[in-house]
Amino acid sequence: MPNVEAVRSTVYLDPQLHQALRMKAALSQRSMSDIVNEALRESLREDQEDLAAVRARSEEASLSYEDFLTQLRADGTL
Repeated sequence: MPNVEAVRSTVYLDPQLHQALRMKAALSQRSMSDIVNEALRESLREDQEDLAAVRARSEEASLSYEDFLTQLRADGTL
């Protein structure tokens, strides 16, 4: 865990997820908190990347579903 003051939080897990987390922690010799923190960081990082991609494409012209299908037919995809 990084050198920051940790905040204690209660999280309710499905029993199967809790068992899998305990097993992974034991096998990897890491704490369950470390594994959960890593997974949460990765999930938030992916969200940040997705939002950046949406912002980068915000100026692109939109295409209706019908026009998209027409384009797919024209290029031989459909």
